[in-house]
Amino acid sequence: MKKPLIVIAGPTACGKTEISIQLAKKINGEIISADSMQVYKYMDIGTAKPSFEEMAGIKHHLIDELYPDEEYNAKIFKEKADKYIDEIYNDNKIPIVVGGTGFYINALVYDNNFMSTNCDNSVRSELYSEAERYGANYIYEKLKNIDPEYAEIVHVNNVKRVIRAIEYYMQTGEKMSEHNMKAKETCSPFALLFIILNMEREKLYERINLRVDLMVKNGIVEETKKLMNMGYSRELVSMQAIGYKELIPHINEEKELSEAIEILKQDTRHFAKRQLTWFRKQCDGIWIDVTYKSHAQVVEEIISHFNIKIKNNL
Repeated sequence: MKKPLIVIAGPTACGKTEISIQLAKKINGEIISADSMQVYKYMDIGTAKPSFEEMAGIKHHLIDELYPDEEYNAKIFKEKADKYIDEIYNDNKIPIVVGGTGFYINALVYDNNFMSTNCDNSVRSELYSEAERYGANYIYEKLKNIDPEYAEIVHVNNVKRVIRAIEYYMQTGEKMSEHNMKAKETCSPFALLFIILNMEREKLYERINLRVDLMVKNGIVEETKKLMNMGYSRELVSMQAIGYKELIPHINEEKELSEAIEILKQDTRHFAKRQLTWFRKQCDGIWIDVTYKSHAQVVEEIISHFNIKIKNNL
């Protein structure tokens, strides 16, 4: 019999953290973060990492486990998440995977193993060289020509993921979008409840803008400065995260703070839009509109779906 796994996904600022913690309390669960940046130490405000108080006694995994200059990718996430899932089962608890990094979530729940393809380092090196010589747009255009559907859900500045998709195509002859569609149709090794939270666009954007204002108030500029003073350069993947890369030009006296904040808000809104596009096209889940629902109402709705899933799996 398959063991249960709950996924709570959705765009940034839609309430995933609060809802997942309330859910974990109700069903004796533990949370595994599927956020590509919350895993890094010292990056708290910019990643909207839940505080110790906000965690409310619920054990969280894959938060504050790596330094900002350490590598983190879908393969590493899956290996670590699989280990934590086994530990959570051994403690007779329910694992709840929470986050907005759909690429990581799919790798875990559909047992995605494309990362294990034989890697031709010369191909990857050449692509990175081209990105350095001609810029991120040049590489992104290559991906658009190969796989326009996948390019739609990857940001032009996410050079690492753009290159990985091109590399995968060159290795296998298969588009990454095609691979992900096949993975979505694959039977998960879990009794999987995949929840995708959504919100009316205007309300979501309002929440994003308010969140950015709160981050500034709570010291995200100072946090970014501290990271730079610790020697973490703007070229690191972690420092390219939304919330930090927009503020570095201000810290380097290249932009006014007001301009950097507006760019951060805009980038975050665009990011949320790409997240929603990803989940619509690459994931097969139950969508819950949370616009006019309390967190308690959403939790009860998830529990209802969970009970049906468990009953059907008996």
